[in-house]
Amino acid sequence: MREGAQLTQTEAGHRYEVFHTDCPARDVVDHVTSRWGVWVLISLRSNDLRFHELRDSIQGISEKMLAQTLRALVQDGLIWRKVEPTTPPQVTYGLSEFGQDVSEPLTDLFNRITQRLPAAQPGTVR
Repeated sequence: MREGAQLTQTEAGHRYEVFHTDCPARDVVDHVTSRWGVWVLISLRSNDLRFHELRDSIQGISEKMLAQTLRALVQDGLIWRKVEPTTPPQVTYGLSEFGQDVSEPLTDLFNRITQRLPAAQPGTVR
């Protein structure tokens, strides 16, 4: 059987079987493609943002869901978190090199979708 998307070899020779439920790569895919993970990654493509800037840029996300999503993406190594020792602390988030690499095709996907949609109707946000 030839290797495909579901069976990938890493630099160290370890194989990820992404269709297996115990595969760590599957968790990262789940976090990236979660309801809010995609939006966080795309929001951070243009520049680093503070928590409230991120929340304001992603309409409909609650602070609780944003915090959970950020925690998972930081743990996965897709985004970094920087805390400034001020009162109150200023927390800034940005894409890691891994996050930039993963978010690039997501941006391409969104660009393709928005370019192919029919013209917006009056009163529709575009």
